[in-house]
Amino acid sequence: MLKKIKNIAIIGDGGWGTALSVHLIKKGYPVKLWGPFAPYLQQMRETRSNPKFLAGIPLPPELVLVDQLKEAFSGSDLLVFAVPSKYALDVLKKIRKEKIDFSNKIFLSVTKGIDNAHLLRISEIIQQQLGDIPLAVLSGPTIAREVAQGIPSTAVVAARDQRVARMAQEVFNTDSFRIYRNTDIPGVELGGSIKNIIAIACGVCDGLGFGSNTKAAILARGLAEMARLGRILGAHPKTFWGLSGLGDLVTTCFSPQSRNRTVGEQLGQGKTITEITSRMDMVAEGVETVKAVRKLSRRHKIPMPICDEVYNIIYKNKPCPAAVTDLMNRAMKAE
Repeated sequence: MLKKIKNIAIIGDGGWGTALSVHLIKKGYPVKLWGPFAPYLQQMRETRSNPKFLAGIPLPPELVLVDQLKEAFSGSDLLVFAVPSKYALDVLKKIRKEKIDFSNKIFLSVTKGIDNAHLLRISEIIQQQLGDIPLAVLSGPTIAREVAQGIPSTAVVAARDQRVARMAQEVFNTDSFRIYRNTDIPGVELGGSIKNIIAIACGVCDGLGFGSNTKAAILARGLAEMARLGRILGAHPKTFWGLSGLGDLVTTCFSPQSRNRTVGEQLGQGKTITEITSRMDMVAEGVETVKAVRKLSRRHKIPMPICDEVYNIIYKNKPCPAAVTDLMNRAMKAE
C-alpha cells in the first residue's frame, strides 16, 4: 500500500534534478539529492550552489546532499530519477543491489531519452531492473532554470495507475508549476526524447542563418515523425499534441537555454560534435537519442528524414547545407 508522500529523494544532481529539489523544498518537502561524486557534492555543500549544472541558483539550506544511495532512499516515499539516459542503466543496477522495498514508494522518472543498447524507454529499463513497482514519468516544456526560478511552467505526469499519477501530481503542482496527468507512458516518454533530435535540427537552422519559415517547417514535420514512430511503439497520437509533445518541442527548439538547440546551432556554424561536446558539462540528450531512434525507425520501417539527417550530420560528418538540400529535394508527397 502506498504511503502518503512526506519525504523525497532525487537521484541525479544535474540541472533538472537540482531544479526539482529547489522547487519541492519551496513547497515544504524534505528533500535529499543524490550525486555520484562525493568531492563535487562537497563543493555544492560548501558553496550552496551547483556551479556546473545550475549556476546562479542558490541551494536551499534545507537541501540534504548525499553520495550513498541507501542514505537517499532511507525514509523516502517518492524517488525521483533524474539521471541522464546514457547513465541510467548503470545507476539502476546500483539501486537494484541495494535491495530496496519499493512496494510502498513511488518511483518517478524525469529522464528524457532512450537506452541505446536495448532500444527501451527509461521506464522500461526501470521495470526491467526493479520489477513491477509503482511507477510514473514526468515530462513537458520544462527548462530547469525557469522551474527553479518559479517562472510559470507546466508538465504532465503519466502512470498506468492513476492513484500514482494523482499522488505525484499533488506533490509537484504549485501556483508556478501546473501539473496535468494521463495514462500514456510511452507517448510522454517518446515525446520528451525525440523532441531533442528535432531541436538539434532547429539549432542547425539557426547556425546556418535560416529564418522562421525553416524552423516552423522542421518543427511541424518533426512532430509528424515523432507521432509516426510513437504510434508504432504503443503511444496515443493525441499525446504528441500535448505538453510532452508539441509543448516540449516548442520550448526545446526555440529556447536560448536549450542544450540540444545550442548543439545544433554550433553544428550549423561548422563545428564538429567532438568539439562541441568536449566543452559541455551538461548532456545534450538528443546526441545519444538519435542513434536509438535511427535503429527503431529502421526496425519498424518508419520514415524519419529529419532525424536521419541529424544522425548523418553528427555521426557521418555530413555538411549541414548538404543535409538541408537533401531534405528539400526528396520526392514530392501529400502532407
